[in-house]
Parts: sequence; C-alpha cells; structure tokens
Amino acid sequence: MSFFERDRGIRTPGQRKLYALYELAYTLIDVSAALLFLIGSIMFFDKSLENPAIWCFVIGSVFFAFKPILRIVRELHLASEGDYDDLARRFRG
Repeated sequence: MSFFERDRGIRTPGQRKLYALYELAYTLIDVSAALLFLIGSIMFFDKSLENPAIWCFVIGSVFFAFKPILRIVRELHLASEGDYDDLARRFRG
C-alpha cells in the first residue's frame, strides 16, 4: 500500500484510531477555513469591517494551507508506526 491510499490507516486498531483523529483534525480545519471565508465575505458588506474581513481571509487561507501539511504529517506518522515495507518498496522503485 502506498502513501495517501484511503485504506492505509486501517491495518491495526491503533492505526485506525490515529487515522480517525487525523481525519477529524482535517475536517475541523476545513470547516474553520470555510467559516472564516464566509464570515469575511459577509463582513465585506460593511465598509467599517473591511480590515477584520481581510484578516478572516488571511487566517482562513492559513487553515487551507494546513490541510496538505496535515495529510503529509499523517502519512509520515503512519509510516513511523511500522509500515516500513510499503515505504521501502516505494524507494526501491
């Protein structure tokens, strides 16, 4: 099994739990970013709220940037849990 496969995290109960926690974090980041963009968009209707709206967009963008980083961290964490055979196969070609 290679990196970023959907069934990657379901080999052991510990890996299933770890995978579920990462998916929960990923979803929370996604929802937070979407809400910040929605709030920022609504705030733009009022000229006096333009600066806070811009900050909502900036912070939302940071959350969106965390998503791929979190996926990479998850894959490395699962690999460190003992899934060395798949990792070795990837590097052998």
